[in-house]
Formats: sequence, structure tokens, C-alpha cells
Amino acid sequence: MKLIRTVDAEGAVLCHDITQIIKGVTKDAVFRKGHVVTKEDIPVLLSVGKDQLYVWEQQEGILHENDAAEILCEMCMGDHMERSEAKEGKIELAASCDGLLKADVKGLMAVNSFGQMMIASRHGNFAVKKGDKLAGTRIIPLVIEEEKMEQARAAAMAATKGRPILQLKPFVHKKIGIVTTGNEVYYGRIQDTFTPVIQEKMGEFDTEIIDHAVWDDDDKKVTASILEMIGKGADVVICTGGMSVDPDDRTPLAIKNTGARIVSYGAPVLPGAMFLLAYYERENGGAPVTIMGLPGCVMYARRTIFDLILPRVMADDPVSPEELAALGHGGLCLSCPVCTFPNCGFGKGV
Repeated sequence: MKLIRTVDAEGAVLCHDITQIIKGVTKDAVFRKGHVVTKEDIPVLLSVGKDQLYVWEQQEGILHENDAAEILCEMCMGDHMERSEAKEGKIELAASCDGLLKADVKGLMAVNSFGQMMIASRHGNFAVKKGDKLAGTRIIPLVIEEEKMEQARAAAMAATKGRPILQLKPFVHKKIGIVTTGNEVYYGRIQDTFTPVIQEKMGEFDTEIIDHAVWDDDDKKVTASILEMIGKGADVVICTGGMSVDPDDRTPLAIKNTGARIVSYGAPVLPGAMFLLAYYERENGGAPVTIMGLPGCVMYARRTIFDLILPRVMADDPVSPEELAALGHGGLCLSCPVCTFPNCGFGKGV
């Protein structure tokens, strides 16, 4: 930091805020620390009584906050993201398309544990819209050691295995098959109120429903129906009904008998404990078909396990048994009178 005459300050970087006070009008910083003085700024600085200024002096091995912010941005920014200009050591990232945000928690921790720098992001594994803010990065002091920034970069890349800390997976067009099960619906004893719920949720994504079948509690018919829909090109098959442990609830058996790999039957989420997730490998390769067995709660509860898993399915983001198990922390929906999901704690564990 050095002291210079204001009239000679063009191109210099301020080391502190410059406050302007106009009685009854304003009392605020007219220029913030880190501001690069322009020729037009000089009369303003003189008008607030600043004949001399403390400015940043370039030192080897020391980075200005905006230069260091660029390094943070580079660590974070994945594809399909837009960034703001560096200002006061801060850069913000936003989505350039609809998709699923992935956040590497270990990478975030690696950077935020260094001090003097920070990354704050939205929670990962949730849907975002084009233009949504994803993260903000900030260098805390005006200047920071270049070595420290490089150490943070190395730690972050080690944690993420060389990938950006944040990734945005665009949603993919999906062909949907729906298999509704249950004697009561098949024989017309009650109206099918489950399928309209599925159709509404599918409408939130780029999908087309290519087939819908209704069957009684005959697991062989349900198995054959799932395989038929896959043969027609379905990317996702959703089965409703028959998901409990009653002897006549045969949907889990029907899904298993397709030959699909069962990720989990049951999830530590309420509502949604009896959820089933499976992947069916196509004979001709390509992304596997996702098969989901939905418990009855999806029909009447505002938000369930289905809302946590569906965005990942729509972005071709495989879900592991470990990830399902981890949903137990934050997996209790409080059924608030006014639902604010996803702006709440449901599904947001550590």
C-alpha cells in the first residue's frame, strides 16, 4: 500500500472505501476498495476531500482480490454456466440452461477451509432454471498470497479429481412409459387418480408419454408390460401401485423379473419409504432405462422421494445405493401448510 496524489491516481487500485456524505441525501461509499480509478473519478474524489489516496502497490507473489477471484472462478465453473465480472473480489455464477446442479462438497470444503476465500453454492442434486444463480465466490482481503491460491487450487482439484467443483447437467428429452397396477383400478372399482399426478410432474420436464397400461395385481402381466414399453423406446418406466409388503402387492417382484438391476427397494425418506429404483441395461447399449416403483404417497403428498430423484433421472445422473441411504439426513418432509419446496430443508442433507 502506498500514498499517492489523487490527480495522479488514474489506473490505481483503491485500498479502502471512499465515503461520500451529502446532508439529507446520502452517506455511502462512492467508491469501494479494489476500485480501479478512472480519469472521470478524479474530480469526484477531489470533491469528497481526497487530495491523496492509499492505493495498492504491485508486489511479486501477491494477487489483487479480483485476480485471485478469477482463480476461484476457474476452480468452480463447469459447462453450461455464465459468470459475472470480477468486482471487489467477487464473481457469481448462473445457469445458462435448465438442468441438474452437481456440487462437489469435498471440493467446497477444501477451498473454504483455507480462509481468506470462500465459495457459497446452492445445494447440489436439485433442478435449476436458466438464469438461476448457482454460486458466489469471494476473496476476503484486498490482496492475497499467490501461493495460497495455488495451494487452494491444488487441494480442490485433488478433492474433485480434476473436475470443476460445480457442474450443471442439462435435462435430456425422455420417453416415458407408465404402468398403473391394482385390481381396484383395473376392474373400475375406483378412479385412477395416480396417473394424472405422474403426468403433471412429467410436464415439468422435456418428456413425452409414449405408453400407458393398466393391469391387475398379476406380476407377470406387469413384467411383460414394462419390457414392452422398453421395446417401444421408453427411457423411463414408472410403475404405480402395489409397492407395499402385502402379499398381493406384486410390483417389486414384477420389476425384479424384468432383469433390471435393483438399486434399492426402500429409501430413508418420508413420504416415500417404499420407493423402488432400478436400471435396465439396453441390449444395444446406451443409457440404461430407469424403472421406478412409486409408493401411494406420491399420489397425495405434495413432495416425496419422487421429487428428489426425478431431476437426477431427467439429467442422466445415476443414483447409487449410498446416495439413497444418505437422503435420510434431511429426508423428512415437514408437510408445511404452505409448501416452499425446493426452498426448504427437504432432501438437503450434508
